[in-house]
Amino acid sequence: MAASPTPDTETITGRHRVAIIGGGSAGISVAARLRRAGVTDITLVEPSDSHWYQPLWTLVGGGQASLRGTRRAEAAVIPDGVRWIRRHALAVDPDAHTITLSGGAALTYEYLVMAPGLQLDWDAVPGLAEAVGHDRVSSNYAPEYAPRTWELIRNMRSGTAVFTHPATPLKCGGAPQKIAYLAADHWRRRKVLDRIRIILVIPDATLFKVPEWGRVLERVADRYGIEVRLRSEMTAVDGDRREIVVTDHAGGRAETVPYDLLHAVPPQSAPDWVKRSPLADPAAALGFVAADKHTLRHPRYPDVFALGDVANLPTSKTGAAVRKQAPVVAANLLDVMDGRTPTHRYDGYTSCPLVTARDRMLLAEFDYDQRPRPTFPLIDTFKERRDMWVFKRYLLPQIYWRGMLTGRL
Repeated sequence: MAASPTPDTETITGRHRVAIIGGGSAGISVAARLRRAGVTDITLVEPSDSHWYQPLWTLVGGGQASLRGTRRAEAAVIPDGVRWIRRHALAVDPDAHTITLSGGAALTYEYLVMAPGLQLDWDAVPGLAEAVGHDRVSSNYAPEYAPRTWELIRNMRSGTAVFTHPATPLKCGGAPQKIAYLAADHWRRRKVLDRIRIILVIPDATLFKVPEWGRVLERVADRYGIEVRLRSEMTAVDGDRREIVVTDHAGGRAETVPYDLLHAVPPQSAPDWVKRSPLADPAAALGFVAADKHTLRHPRYPDVFALGDVANLPTSKTGAAVRKQAPVVAANLLDVMDGRTPTHRYDGYTSCPLVTARDRMLLAEFDYDQRPRPTFPLIDTFKERRDMWVFKRYLLPQIYWRGMLTGRL
């Protein structure tokens, strides 16, 4: 694979058969599948020159992987024959079939795939944007901060460690608690766990929405002595005083909690320009793109498909979900291009590799109905397993780079 950004404004502003907004896992996977199917004239709009394998950032924060190993050049993952426009998308007019780009250019498309991901809303929690990355505050949700998480964990010997989860949809919904378990296991091995108070702030009524895995995680939290605050969220941060406000939505109480380490996960939403577009789902307060939950086709604009974090689907936003969505989008788009009704269906499959220790993991796989959907039916994935940890640490990255992004898996 090789690609270079398009500098020619005339090339940008021409008519494009397929435009894909977003060069992350979703956009690249669909582009690769379309190219394998023989589609030509595919244009990818992506401003970044880096492509990240984000699922490993939790292990970077837990001291088990290097940040360098999660990054590749964007040009190296774009399929041959796909035109790369390295600019920001600023607006979409689905009636006129146009995309407005940074720098004043615009392009016209016949078919559009929306895969720009989501945005991290650091400013949505007062004080968080100013505190993150400084003193005792970190977050594995940004590559510039993930290595700092491990530095804070490694150097902590006593005090209070707080791990938060926002009350919004977010990518990799298990990540906010996985880093708490990795930290606790490290402190247990260093024999300082009994001197550290761990608080896990969760907005939901349970640790995990699928009961089979939720019960196991309750035992994990108990094993480490973690104080789990359910139906609660962090609503303010004071980095100078090293305090956060935790609001209990069940009881309507707000408590000021001092911390010596804070791993904060910011609220998340669709990119602002997506929220303002006609493609945003009116039922989605956070601006995610409307899509039929099975065909992934936009309900009002039949030449538009959406997948990945930006799509308003009733399932968790994970790379594993994208791996199942990409074939459906590519196949249904081919149907539409050939004048056929889309027949391929996505059943809501998603997966959350729940790391519970430095060498143990649960693999939670389920569908729209929250029914377990194990990939390995002969393996008990309701138990913490070392082989599942090895699968996440070493095999999944190779599947991602060599299979998913090339359209083979």
